Amino acid sequence: VWTSTAGAELSRYPRNTKLDQKISVFSGDITTLEIDAIVNAANNSLLGGGGVDGAIHRAAGPLLKKECASLNGCETGQAKITCAYSLPAKYVVHTVGPIVQGRVGEAEKRALRSCYKNSLQTATDNGARSVAFPCISTGIYGYPPEQAVHEALATVRDFLDEHHEKLDRVIFCVFLPTDKDLYLHNLPLYFPEGECSLVLKM
Repeated sequence: VWTSTAGAELSRYPRNTKLDQKISVFSGDITTLEIDAIVNAANNSLLGGGGVDGAIHRAAGPLLKKECASLNGCETGQAKITCAYSLPAKYVVHTVGPIVQGRVGEAEKRALRSCYKNSLQTATDNGARSVAFPCISTGIYGYPPEQAVHEALATVRDFLDEHHEKLDRVIFCVFLPTDKDLYLHNLPLYFPEGECSLVLKM
């Protein structure tokens, strides 16, 4: 169990005891998680790409691409759900993050928050009680990770404050050591007083 080391005065949110033990950080491969839903940082076509998108499609097998082809793509900030096929998860929620060229503006911030909110909404609408997120838009889409982490944590916290009874666990799945450090440093701002568990796979 990971316990916050930040003082209460540093937290942006008050403690919500109903969220205790619902937040985890996992360092490793999102395609190995045996949970209800994993989130795919997809492109607008939903037909696979590089990074986590390619890894999920490879692990799921060709039937995932076939189902995705029937969805007519996905707009930035929106989310669509499919079966997970050969993955150990039950579902894959596909969301399309914003592309950042230069400075992050309000439009990009809203779009990234929409990715997290709509993914959670889509997952819970389909009965998923555990959801894992990769770092959306921080790869080739160019969103600075040190800014993206705040949009991710704030949106998940806001959703859980309103819908805590619908979810048992939200996992932030990180691959790079720098991303792990960003989440561990910033989690106490949004989930104070030991509301998170830390699961590291090196």
